[in-house]
Amino acid sequence: MLNFEDTEIAFTNVSNAKLRKSYYIFQFFQFNSLVNLGGRLAQWGLKWHLPVGLFAKPTIFGQFVGGVTLRETENTVNRLGKSGVFGILDYAIEGKTTERAFDDTLAHKLEMLRYVKNNPNVKMISAKVTGLGKFSLLERVHRGDVLLQSEQKEYERLKDRLHKLCAAAEDASTGILFDAEETWIQDPLDSLIEEMMAHYNKEKAIVYNTYQLYATSRLGKLKEDYEKAQKQGYVLGAKLVRGAYMEKERERAAELGYPSPIHVDKDAVDKDFNAGLDYCLDRFGKGIAFCAATHNEDSCKYLAEQIVARGLPKNDKYMFFAQLYGMGEHITFNLAKEGYTSAKLIPFGPVKEVIPYLVRRAQENSSVEGQTSRELSILTKEMKRRRLL
Repeated sequence: MLNFEDTEIAFTNVSNAKLRKSYYIFQFFQFNSLVNLGGRLAQWGLKWHLPVGLFAKPTIFGQFVGGVTLRETENTVNRLGKSGVFGILDYAIEGKTTERAFDDTLAHKLEMLRYVKNNPNVKMISAKVTGLGKFSLLERVHRGDVLLQSEQKEYERLKDRLHKLCAAAEDASTGILFDAEETWIQDPLDSLIEEMMAHYNKEKAIVYNTYQLYATSRLGKLKEDYEKAQKQGYVLGAKLVRGAYMEKERERAAELGYPSPIHVDKDAVDKDFNAGLDYCLDRFGKGIAFCAATHNEDSCKYLAEQIVARGLPKNDKYMFFAQLYGMGEHITFNLAKEGYTSAKLIPFGPVKEVIPYLVRRAQENSSVEGQTSRELSILTKEMKRRRLL
């Protein structure tokens, strides 16, 4: 029986020292003002070339990042693999703006794909389109601006990087999950990723787009994309998430005076997320592959129960669950124990370069209602079971 309260399974490979550290990190996340202050100080420290990593490496870095290098991250991947959890690797470098930096990110992604060929514990990688091309360029394309000749060349180079990445993923028989980002660059993201799907998903799902179902339009977009894939003869790869930019989206909408693209409350988001699961389940085996990337226990239980009720295979690699490394252990490992295909998104990269990712992770944990308290309750239960509290 699936039981998300079984903390012994959730933390079976976690030492007492690491468990204590996780407990204190999530205790800190309860204080939203301190987390925001810490984020601002970290960004300021990076700007002035201060050794921010000296504090981050032994604390928050170890909680949410698999390692500095791919070789170091391999230890994390193999540890998860022993519990039947596969890794989704992510070279978590954000906020770059130069062509040289984008080429460097592509090189790291290609190295990851070469590594995946030889490690059965990694079945996918994750990528952001803005890791391979300028945010500002995608923003102009989204608005429908006429691009300068130099910008058009940049856009073609972005598309070329995407093709190189997806071709390498196809060669490695590895899926690639493209993250969703802000709604004001979503149209070109969708267009580019759909182009990659049409090219590389002819026989199986290699390329996945992400649907942030806190946005009022994305359930409809999921359905529209499936119908398009059916007509054009390719498999739709869909990663379903609730969303990661809610506060930023609402603030921008209020500032610029347009209707918020985000649902008015959590109930509406939950309804769309589970409706998305049903839509994918109804069409599973008919040209769709999907990932439920969520820390919501109710949605995970619902999907797990539906898989059994519909007589679908628990261990199908084209229908799987995913949670972030360092969070949701009670979900990931208990799903894996019951035979479901379960994954961890494992970021890695140089400490200094990963700081923006870590700041975002900390802020999301402190702002998402109930997230930190639930993580703390699970950690507390295991600490008490081990008589550490």
